[in-house]
Amino acid sequence: MKRIIVILLTLFAVISASAKTPNNDLIFANISNVDSPLYYPNLMLRYKEGKPMSEDEYHHLYYGFAFQPEYKPLEANPSMSRVQEIMARISIDTPSVHDIDELIAAGIAAMEADPFSPTLLNILVYAYGASGDRVRELAYSDHLNGILKCIEQSGDGLKEKSPMHIIMFAHGLDYIASKNINYLKGRIISRTVEFVPFDFPREKVKGYYFDYSRIYWNKPDNYTFKRERTWQFNNLKPREYK
Repeated sequence: MKRIIVILLTLFAVISASAKTPNNDLIFANISNVDSPLYYPNLMLRYKEGKPMSEDEYHHLYYGFAFQPEYKPLEANPSMSRVQEIMARISIDTPSVHDIDELIAAGIAAMEADPFSPTLLNILVYAYGASGDRVRELAYSDHLNGILKCIEQSGDGLKEKSPMHIIMFAHGLDYIASKNINYLKGRIISRTVEFVPFDFPREKVKGYYFDYSRIYWNKPDNYTFKRERTWQFNNLKPREYK
């Protein structure tokens, strides 16, 4: 099944040219300091409440998740499968109230394991929009913008030495798809970096490099390297938010 996603055309109107490579030691120090405005429990609470957040707050929230006990990127997310099932049957243009309610419940449950999934954020933007909840629709749209921008600013992604940093493999694919680019199967370049090629070069760029090192920080001893690559973006029409 293809990944269902809303591609927001206004996401990258203004992006900083300078990379903000994550400094793990500094991030950990800030999110662990109870007196810091970047203390992680407070950041996560604001995120879940849909509060506006700065670029620095998204940066610490996203990369700081790798230090949290809930961060288990190699474990299955059954609620994500439920989201896929609902999206496979739903009538996108004329969804029923029941389907939207189910989709929202499944999406929120799936975010417990992957709270920064661009796919889930995008689906919730769609679901809350379909339900008429404009406040949550815009809140999740802001979060989607914030997370994708956070990834983009972590590196230019053009070379192995300047990759964009991700905390889930799917997030790199989501980033590429958010730019309305089709991609091919990723290739592992090193112990920490993979290269995801485009279906054809864009302005001489053949694909993007992503640092996935955080995913294996706490790899279970019996884990065998395996990733699903079959659920991809998308058949929802582009949406714009003012």
